Amino acid sequence: MFDPISNYVVGDAYHIAANYLKATGQLSGDVDIHQPLLDSIVDDFRSGKTNRLILANRAITRFEKINDVLELVP
Repeated sequence: MFDPISNYVVGDAYHIAANYLKATGQLSGDVDIHQPLLDSIVDDFRSGKTNRLILANRAITRFEKINDVLELVP
């Protein structure tokens, strides 16, 4: 998919985001890979963002916005 450094950046950003979401109870601890969360990070990475903290924070924000919307749906 990517070169080793890119894999590290994307993987690390994913782990930061997933660990935060699991720690706050927003993502089940049983989930190994949450594909939409990973896709969000990969999309940002492909658009030129390479800072792992920015990638993680943007993915967390998207995840939380989607969950907020889903909670509003009866």
